[in-house]
Amino acid sequence: MPGTNLTREEAQQRAKLLTVDSYEIDLDLSGAQEGGTYRSVTTVRFDVAEDGAASFIDLVAPAVHEVTLNGDALDATEVFQDSRIALPGLLKGRNVLRVVADCAYTNTGEGLHRFVDPVDDQAYLYTQFEVPDARRVFASFEQPDLKATFQFTVKAPAGWTVVSNSPTPEPQDDVWRFEPTPRISSYITALIAGPYHSVHSVYEKDGQSVPLGIYCRPSLAEFLDADAIFDVTRQGFDWFQDKFDYAYPFAKYDQLFVPEFNAGAMENAGAVTIRDQYVFRSKVTDAAYEVRAETILHELAHMWFGDLVTMEWWNDLWLNESFATYTSIACLAHAPGSRWPHAWTTFANSMKTWAYRQDQLPSTHPIMADINDLDDVLVNFDGITYAKGASVLKQLVAYVGMDEFFRGVQAYFKRHAFGNTRLSDLLGALEETSGRDLKTWSKKWLETAGINILRPEIETDADGVITSFAVRQEAPALPAGAKGEPTLRPHRIAIGLYDLDETTGKLVRAEDGRIELDVDGELTAVPQLAGRRRPAVVLLNDDDLSYAKVRLDEESLAFVTEHLGDFESSLPRALCWASAWDMTRDGELATRDYLSLVLSGIGKESDIGVVQSLHRQVKLAIDLYADPAARDTLLSRWTDATLAHLRAAEPGSDHQLAWARAFAATARTPEQLDLLNALLEGSESIEGLAVDTELRWAFVQRLAAVGRFDEAEIAGEYERDRTAAGERHAATARAARPTEEAKAEAWASVVESDKLPNAVQEAVIAGFVQTDQRELLAPYTDRYFEVLKSVWESRSHEIAQQIAVGLYPAVQVSEETLRKTDAWLSSAEPNAALRRLVSEARAGVERSLKAQAADAAAK
Repeated sequence: MPGTNLTREEAQQRAKLLTVDSYEIDLDLSGAQEGGTYRSVTTVRFDVAEDGAASFIDLVAPAVHEVTLNGDALDATEVFQDSRIALPGLLKGRNVLRVVADCAYTNTGEGLHRFVDPVDDQAYLYTQFEVPDARRVFASFEQPDLKATFQFTVKAPAGWTVVSNSPTPEPQDDVWRFEPTPRISSYITALIAGPYHSVHSVYEKDGQSVPLGIYCRPSLAEFLDADAIFDVTRQGFDWFQDKFDYAYPFAKYDQLFVPEFNAGAMENAGAVTIRDQYVFRSKVTDAAYEVRAETILHELAHMWFGDLVTMEWWNDLWLNESFATYTSIACLAHAPGSRWPHAWTTFANSMKTWAYRQDQLPSTHPIMADINDLDDVLVNFDGITYAKGASVLKQLVAYVGMDEFFRGVQAYFKRHAFGNTRLSDLLGALEETSGRDLKTWSKKWLETAGINILRPEIETDADGVITSFAVRQEAPALPAGAKGEPTLRPHRIAIGLYDLDETTGKLVRAEDGRIELDVDGELTAVPQLAGRRRPAVVLLNDDDLSYAKVRLDEESLAFVTEHLGDFESSLPRALCWASAWDMTRDGELATRDYLSLVLSGIGKESDIGVVQSLHRQVKLAIDLYADPAARDTLLSRWTDATLAHLRAAEPGSDHQLAWARAFAATARTPEQLDLLNALLEGSESIEGLAVDTELRWAFVQRLAAVGRFDEAEIAGEYERDRTAAGERHAATARAARPTEEAKAEAWASVVESDKLPNAVQEAVIAGFVQTDQRELLAPYTDRYFEVLKSVWESRSHEIAQQIAVGLYPAVQVSEETLRKTDAWLSSAEPNAALRRLVSEARAGVERSLKAQAADAAAK
């Protein structure tokens, strides 16, 4: 039985047989305030290539009342089974199908999600259909290459607003009749409904006029900085239309900040949904605004790459996401007047470290993954699909040239508008414009797994003059269980030569201190550097053109250890920070030495995004990679440093806020905890530090986790913030309390009940797992393995994945945890998706053991 799965072969067979023309979807959401189910009526017109053929349409629904095919009523009890409606006896040529069903609102962020705002007690709806969940709202041929037009008619409660892909009409008797969309895939259709607040504007240029809308719940309206969001959006319209040479392809562009969203955002055509945590209720650092801007631009880029031209099957999901990621970062970095010209620094420091981590897991896979079915793709929204793919696109741009790259993209959009493509279609266009043969490049970069390491090999004479220079490339063995073989790849890299400017004290690159070249094979000689005086630092992959782990030579590493914070530019700093973090994860640099490196250089780090990443990485390293015998000492060093930096930071600055959060995450002594409490009460203050709503919750959660706050204090804080965000924060604080009762209550609410909405469940899991509560959490290792398979089989994908990943005993770093995981993997017979998630989590424990041993050896 297929369950809710769909195989690639089934999709290919259906695509050969069917050509879909149109959907008419009529939804009665008038009872949405009460919840339950709603009536869904779908009429589909499609052509069939073979007379008498049979096929099926997808639907996930509690009940189907009517199935009419070409005027003949089919027995719904017979044809509707296992998320499919069988369609026998199809006619060659035009067929018409009508399906009447009761569909269900969800609280999992899949299908039509329903949320009730505790501030106004009103219901708010939105759809999330990627990958296969349009079928939860209407009967659909659920695969990206069966495009059609979609016409929605929606009955909604009085006073509501309804938004879809087409421009919003005037309702008649609370019925909203939308015009048909252009030909698009089912997964990017959308419906958002409720008493939403909205702000409107228009994008105008050279006679073009595109209506723009921004929506959020009224309880967030006071925090909605619509002008800033419109500014980023217009920047994206300008840059993308220029680079793509193709006008925005839809009739309007709405951005809707919606509650309890599982992802960052979703590229529904003309109706982008975005998690409403991006409407900032409290002060955040500029790094948060940059992340939001990248998200906005990522989804806007999808309007062309993904929505206008769509992958044929999910094998090319990576290209969809990687292209949007690459172009969004490029827009931030290069668009005139951008507020974030350092965006490639952020990319190197955050996105690429995600990719490097993912690429060293047993589940590593080629960028162009082999997606056999929907189960495969559901767990493939990973660091390879997004970050490694974008890194490789950046390398491709360096390889073929930026102008040639975008000329190829322009031809691709014009040639395939409103159609479906494969990777070969894009590469063919790029070959035409660049003159480069990309077949070998594609085979080595896109069809192989794993990561390369680049090391400089430098020889000098007695006077410090370089006599020979080469770049050695290594292809480490893939992790145990991974498929494929290590591969040496062609890299387009720059080599940067840096020296200390005695006047400014900054590490700067000389005017002639950059060489760009192709590296291929095991050893690439660089004769251009022979005869030059050896600089203080030699940095491979300067400007971060390629995707590889980079190591510094011994002399450069020694100099960087003393002067990492002295790089004048943020990008080489970020590359060195990333290299040091990677060495720590690999057990090549002891955690105690990584901590020393960070403490010596972080005070000079100006990039707030890098500072916040270092905060997270240091805390993770101490919690999981440090010798357990040294952990308390290292935590004390780090916590003392966070407080010192907090007190020394410029009042009211981003750095002050970041250090306050870092301090709150690790405060441990009675005096430090007293300070948190006093800051909450207002009996003590730090100049410039606004202890606003979100920072208060950070303090409350830490005080709860160490046993200082119990239910009374948490409930009191929730009374100050009776909002959806406050509910989530309170749930985290309650689950964080260091008592057996609190842990049992949290576990039961997540594992033994299925009532929690997705966002609240996520918050409970975040509070439940505390790294300084290992003994208290130890009994839950066995319980996790006892319930995991039944949870996976009984919950929706998003909910089950949260549990499988979030409750894995990652903080129990021991050989025993590995043994128990292996025993479960061998006996439970999990499907491929669940096996992958558990194997990835196991690899984290294995890495932690290796790093702990390296740290212990460095005493």
